[in-house]
Amino acid sequence: MQILGRSDRIDLPGLGLKNIHAKIDTGAYTSSLHCSRAEVKNGRLEFVLLDEEHPEFTGMTFSVDTYTERAIKNSFGVAEKRYIIQTSIKIYDQEIMTEFSLSDRDALRFPILLGRKVLRERFMIDVTKKNLSYRANRILRKKKKST
Repeated sequence: MQILGRSDRIDLPGLGLKNIHAKIDTGAYTSSLHCSRAEVKNGRLEFVLLDEEHPEFTGMTFSVDTYTERAIKNSFGVAEKRYIIQTSIKIYDQEIMTEFSLSDRDALRFPILLGRKVLRERFMIDVTKKNLSYRANRILRKKKKST
């Protein structure tokens, strides 16, 4: 079982995003992804990820056919209706299909929160560390370039 720290950088290959800061949150069940706008148009969910201040912000509108809407408790314990999408994440060398609730995380430090559902039985958490998978991936890339 691989170890993650309290935060890391992950890739979202299905959405074309790389090295996005993620908070590892064992207190949260569901993972969450910062979304600056989301609306249903003609039966499809259209959304914009991140916000203009984020270095990876493209302004690109994503669109999915498959989504659900669910009440998710926020950090204050208040239930909010949120859209839920499925996409893949890449941590270390693992690509994992998981679900994310789309929420406005603009006031929060990390645009992604990884909850227990995706962490369970895959990773151990060491809160004294951070960016473990990001560092491991950088070392692998350097080794590949030198060979």
